[in-house]
Amino acid sequence: MTQILRVLHTGAGPGLDAGCVSALGIDHLVVSLVVEGRITEQLWSSDLVGSAFEDLQFTLGQGPGPDALRVGRAIVEPDLTALGADRWPLLVPAMAHLRAVFCFPLALGGITVGILTALRASPGHMGGQQMDDALGLAAALTLQFLGGREVRFETWLEAQPDGELHRAVVHQATGMLSVQLALPLGEALLRLRAHAYSHDRSIIETAEDVVARRLRLDDDRPESESPKETKG
Repeated sequence: MTQILRVLHTGAGPGLDAGCVSALGIDHLVVSLVVEGRITEQLWSSDLVGSAFEDLQFTLGQGPGPDALRVGRAIVEPDLTALGADRWPLLVPAMAHLRAVFCFPLALGGITVGILTALRASPGHMGGQQMDDALGLAAALTLQFLGGREVRFETWLEAQPDGELHRAVVHQATGMLSVQLALPLGEALLRLRAHAYSHDRSIIETAEDVVARRLRLDDDRPESESPKETKG
């Protein structure tokens, strides 16, 4: 963790890898940036499970990440199976393979720039040193994103498979739906999220279909499917 923090403090790049996950004693790690209001954009993830968790939170609008952003403090749940039925009722059943979650706001004073999310497949608290390391990592990321070290976001984007923001296609699809449905961008995004959830698909896959014009939400039917002709 010392080496990871050293890289972050130099502003040389993301500086996060599998070693970071191991140091924290967790299985998956996600770094998200606040892009608008309470909407976050995944900037880095250790693996697909972390990405899926972040996307599901985004789709549902509920979870430890949104809560940490709203209250401005860490959300620590060492055993998700012990939660009440009214706590993230849609998220927890969908991610039953995860047992513990720790979300740390990347904040300085009243400014919150992102969320650090740590996930584990087994229940239990982080150890004392692991918690200190997580808080240290959150502080280092906060300083980097606030621009104290001349952040070069392209180095973070290079960590993405296509060299662009993880949900860039979601933003594209939202714009298209806003025009197609004559809706404000916020309402268009809600329609996209609702469709993804109701059809048990990821928000990314749904957005890709909209951008590729395979799906229109005005009739909730893929364009390739045309109404059957009625024989007289």
